[in-house]
Amino acid sequence: EVQLVESGGGLVQPGGSLRLSCAASGFTFSNWHMSWVRQAPGKGREWVSSIGGIGGATSYAGSVKGRFTISRDNAKDTLYLEMNSLKPEDTAVYYCQRGGFGVVLGAQNWGQGTQVTVSS
Repeated sequence: EVQLVESGGGLVQPGGSLRLSCAASGFTFSNWHMSWVRQAPGKGREWVSSIGGIGGATSYAGSVKGRFTISRDNAKDTLYLEMNSLKPEDTAVYYCQRGGFGVVLGAQNWGQGTQVTVSS
């Protein structure tokens, strides 16, 4: 059974930082592209960043480029998102997505999500 378990969300002030993690199981993690997507209240799903399975090529949405860093540890089957210089508009539920590169897939490919709230 494929499982994706996100953690690391929370409340942070504007300009602050958070590191999200996604623990994966039930599939060969290193073979898969992985992504982070987010959904803000009342808005649609937004792709944030992707990382390739082999070679680790990365891509970022323009809204987060230069502030967020995606990475993975294939030995630990874990995906990360380092978020710096956070803005209120980054407030959303962040989901780890299995598969896809630069696209949002259906919710069956996501974990349960972790809430990130950026507010003073």
